[in-house]
Amino acid sequence: FPIMASDSGDGHATLKRCLGVLRDARNDSEQFAALLLVTKAVRAGEVDARTRRQIFDAIGFTFPTRLLISGQPPPGCPPHTFRALGLTLLACFCTDPELAGHSQVLNKIPTFNEILLSPCPPDSTSMVDDVYQCLSAVLATARGPRELVAKGTVSALCQAYLSGGHGSDRALTLLLGLLAVAEARCWQRDAPQLLAVLSKLSADFLKAEDMTKFELCEVLPHFIPLSAPLTQDSQGSECLHRVYRGLADILGSKLSQSQRDPALKLAAGLVQACGAEWIPAGSAGSKFLALLVNLACVEVRLTLEEPDPVELEGKKEVVTACYVLMELGIQECLREENPLLGEVQKMQLMRIMEEAFGAVIFYLRQVKQEELQDPFIFASVRVLGAWMAEETSSLKQEICELLPFLVHYARKLFKEGSPAVSLPQAELGSTEGPALPQDALRFLLPGFCHLTAEDRPRAILVSQGAPALLCEYFLHQWQVLSSEPTAPAPLTSTEMSLQTLCGIFLNLVVTAPDLVRRDKTFSSLMDVLLKSLPLLLPQEHHLVLAANVATLGLMLARILTGSAALQETQSAKEFFGAALRFLSQPHTAQADPGSDSLASLDCELITAFQGVLVELARASEPCRDVILAHHGTDWANLYGMAALEQCLAEQ
Repeated sequence: FPIMASDSGDGHATLKRCLGVLRDARNDSEQFAALLLVTKAVRAGEVDARTRRQIFDAIGFTFPTRLLISGQPPPGCPPHTFRALGLTLLACFCTDPELAGHSQVLNKIPTFNEILLSPCPPDSTSMVDDVYQCLSAVLATARGPRELVAKGTVSALCQAYLSGGHGSDRALTLLLGLLAVAEARCWQRDAPQLLAVLSKLSADFLKAEDMTKFELCEVLPHFIPLSAPLTQDSQGSECLHRVYRGLADILGSKLSQSQRDPALKLAAGLVQACGAEWIPAGSAGSKFLALLVNLACVEVRLTLEEPDPVELEGKKEVVTACYVLMELGIQECLREENPLLGEVQKMQLMRIMEEAFGAVIFYLRQVKQEELQDPFIFASVRVLGAWMAEETSSLKQEICELLPFLVHYARKLFKEGSPAVSLPQAELGSTEGPALPQDALRFLLPGFCHLTAEDRPRAILVSQGAPALLCEYFLHQWQVLSSEPTAPAPLTSTEMSLQTLCGIFLNLVVTAPDLVRRDKTFSSLMDVLLKSLPLLLPQEHHLVLAANVATLGLMLARILTGSAALQETQSAKEFFGAALRFLSQPHTAQADPGSDSLASLDCELITAFQGVLVELARASEPCRDVILAHHGTDWANLYGMAALEQCLAEQ
């Protein structure tokens, strides 16, 4: 190839001559010779963005594509010469994000996969490097992750990593990147291959006795899927047990800060995915769980009791992981069925967690207005909400003092739709994904329900305008529920929030009737309830919410008798009709399954029925006539309702 003889002097000048030959080549030999020099320059890193574009303008995707599928190379060249040249050019083009997402690159993903899965002779390692460069570039594009998953790259990367061949570390890096942006799709399509990688990683984690153990703490969370519970699979359960044993080794040792933080984050990742199911029952498991929660509480106190702004910024991720572990601690301390913790351990952990939540409250009291968008504030409010929901007696004074901030923060996020939830935190016990960005209220509602039953915190909440905020939130959540499919489904956070809101408003109706009469918020709430119950009642999977709405609506109606909404309006008629149907149906006797006899009625229910019927019969002649027309005397005799029988016998 004559052009090879002129390969001397300035590299850019030579490259410029090569580009001229590429444009003007009369045959493949001349073009091939020019390409050799171009690829040599590319590999030497002599190509800037402008030159790369010139190369692409000269040859486009057509020539690299031909090289990838070409047969025998020129005499004396290795058999993979053409393919190697094509890959080098594609790797060069892929450094341009626009070209990396081009369909001509995306349709070569199967070829990239094939090369990763082929044996790699010592003289073809550059091909593998170029493939990894292309795949990395594709992953960074908008369409790339979906295309890579659909075209089988996850499986190819898993096999490349497990083979331990050239570039296997890059295969793992790419897998981490894919799982970060497309976890559910990856596990849905390639679960067996990903489990094989997790099996190797967990085995390495358990065996390692050097810094590799702590490095794997950073890697393993990416392979613990939220979308595919590992505890449902025997191989997955084995992996989790190895990780548990490895973590127990780490946390039972004396650790530096840099060693402890990755271990706590790994434990939090496991809790997010599996709750406490990965921790075995028995003495060893209970000690491990107690140690885990204890370490998390210590970390929170050390970070938040005397927060240094610079130090705190670098600790937010690990403290958020500690919040996940503390939330698990709360749940396990309250767990009565098959508990992991003994009663003494529970009492000790509750005292330790109380101190940690004191630190959280102290930190939140220092928060400035300009910091409210920080996701770490959201994480802190959320975990405090979990504590307030379950522990009603401790830190009451501190929580009362923090209530104005909590109401202000929840209102700000709800009204502004803040994006304040990017830090990961477990949805423990949830049946769906993360909360909406503005939904700090969701996590505060259970605590507010407890607090509105007590005089002082209720007065603070009312003074901060909480009833109006909660009414707006009720309307918003009702609209969300109304837009959801009507088919039966697991209880959603929306429905749980609406049920808890009903509890809060019931507390206010019972304990502060004067507030209900004078605050227009409750008239607006009455309007919503009137329209809600008739829509809820036909849907049996919303039965508990319907009971809450009916009860709250009737209690409100007793106080708001003068409200315009209750004055012979259509919505009022439909609400009270629905309420009567609801209240009558729970006590309808029906046959037991597989039995010819009725479902029996207990004594308390018979007494309650008799009390109602006697009062109706005494107060209203038409009611007495209806009872008699429906064989009331016979039913009274059958069920031993002597007072009703006597009342009906009187003239």
